[in-house]
Amino acid sequence: MALMTGKQYRDSLNDGREVFIDGEKVRNVAEHPSFKPIVDVKARMYDMALEAKYADTLTTRLPDGEVVSRAYKMPETKDDLTAIRKHVETVLDDLGGVVYRVGDETIGEMWSLYDAQDKLNEIDPSYAKNIRYHIDRVAREDLFHVSANTDPKGDRSKLFGGKDGGTLLHVVEENDQGIVVKGAKFETAAAYAHQAFVKPTILDWNAGSEKMAPFACGFICDMGAPGLKHICRTSLGSDRNPQDYPIATKFEEIDTLLIFDNVLIPWENVLFHRSLESAAYIRSTLHRYSAFNYTLRLLRRADYLIGAALLNVEQTGLTHLQAVKEKISELINYREGINAHLTAAVADAKRSPGGLMMPNPSLLYTGRVFALANFPAMAHLTRELVGGQLAVTPDSATMADPEIKQYFDQYYSVGEWTPEDRGRLLYYARDLLNSSYAGHRTTFELFAQSPPFAQQMAVFNNFDMEPQRELVRKAAGLNQSAPVSK
Repeated sequence: MALMTGKQYRDSLNDGREVFIDGEKVRNVAEHPSFKPIVDVKARMYDMALEAKYADTLTTRLPDGEVVSRAYKMPETKDDLTAIRKHVETVLDDLGGVVYRVGDETIGEMWSLYDAQDKLNEIDPSYAKNIRYHIDRVAREDLFHVSANTDPKGDRSKLFGGKDGGTLLHVVEENDQGIVVKGAKFETAAAYAHQAFVKPTILDWNAGSEKMAPFACGFICDMGAPGLKHICRTSLGSDRNPQDYPIATKFEEIDTLLIFDNVLIPWENVLFHRSLESAAYIRSTLHRYSAFNYTLRLLRRADYLIGAALLNVEQTGLTHLQAVKEKISELINYREGINAHLTAAVADAKRSPGGLMMPNPSLLYTGRVFALANFPAMAHLTRELVGGQLAVTPDSATMADPEIKQYFDQYYSVGEWTPEDRGRLLYYARDLLNSSYAGHRTTFELFAQSPPFAQQMAVFNNFDMEPQRELVRKAAGLNQSAPVSK
C-alpha cells in the first residue's frame, strides 16, 4: 500500500456510486461541473503529500515503517498534536482557502471510538477489533473518510427522550454477512469520499428503551455500496464566474442526503450494534479530537477576515484613523482568542482512556464555542471596514468593457491600486462575506459538528467545576459534606 495520488483519487470515484444533482444522475463525479472544483482540491491534497517540499510535514511513518498521511496517524504525544496543526495549516496555505470536509477532521471521530474499546469489549470484543482495523486501514490505504451524522428532521419531540426512532436510520435485518440498514443521513462531501463513519444522533440514549436498539448502531459504509444513493444539493459555485466569485467556484463543498435503501454492512464494518450505552458514549465524546482540526479552520477563516479588512482600509488610506485601528484591534482580539484556546489545548493535553494524547477537552470545546459565537461580530466588523462598495461594485465583465473602462480607470484607481486589483479585492471580500456561499458557510459552521446547545453541553460536561465549588466552600465556611446537585 502507498500514499494515493490525485489521479488515483479521481479514478477511485468511478466505482458505480449513484449520485444525483440538479435533476440528473451523475456519470462521472470527478468531471461533473458541480463536483470537479472540490475534487480537484482534494486531489491536490493527495499530490501535496508526494512532493518533496511537503513530505516531512504532511506524512509520517507507522511503527512498521509504512509512510502514511500525518492526518491519519493517531496522536500519541503533544508533538503529534503540534504536527497535526502544522499539517492543517500547510494544506490550507497551499490551497489558498478553507475547506472543512477533507478527511483529517473526521478521522478524529474514529479515535474517539478507539478510546471506547473497553466499553465496547464488554458488549462484543469483535467491535474493538473492527475499530482498530478501520483506523489502520484508513491510514494505510489513504482513504477519504467522512462522517455521516445528521438525520433528516422529523418530529423530534419523539426523539428527545430516546423513546421512538421513527424513520431514522436503523437495522432491519441481521444475517451471516452482516446487518442490513434502512434510512437516511446528511453528510458533506459524501459524494466524492471513499467511506463514511455512520452513527446515531438521538439526544438522550440513556433514557431510551429496548425498542430503540435497532437505531443504536455505528458502522463504516463504502460510498459506492449497492443500495446507497447520494442526493445532493445544488452547487453555489458551478454557474459563477471565478473572477467574481473566487471562493465559491473553488471551495464549494457539496452536501449530500444519503439514502440507505436496504444497504448491507458487513460484520467487519460494524463498530457497535444494538447498544444504547455505546450510542450514548460516542455522542458525548465524538469531537474530543476532531474539534481541534475544525477549530483550526475557524482560526484560518478569521485570518481571511482580518486580511480582507486590512487591505481594504489600506487601499483607501484609512489606516491612520483611530476608529479604524480600534475595529481592527477587535478583529485581532477575536482571532487571538481562538488561537489561545488551540495553543492551550495542546499545551495542557491529556492522556486519553485509550492511551492517546487528547487536546484538553475543556479548552478545546470552549475555543470552538468562542470562535462560533464571535464570528458574526467579526464578519460585521469586516463589512464595516470594507465599506459599501462591497455591495455596489459591478462585475468583472462590466469593468473590462472597452466602451466604459475609462470610467473605472478614473473612479476605481487609488494610488498604486489599479481598478482590476480593487475589483479583485472587493469580489473576494463579497464572496467571503455577502454571497450565497458566505451565507451557507455561516450556517454550516454553526451546525457542522453539532448544534449550538450541544456544543454548550460539551463545555458544561468537560469543565471540572469542583475547584470553584471548593473555593466558595472554604471562603463561605460551608459544610464540606454538603451534597452537589446533579
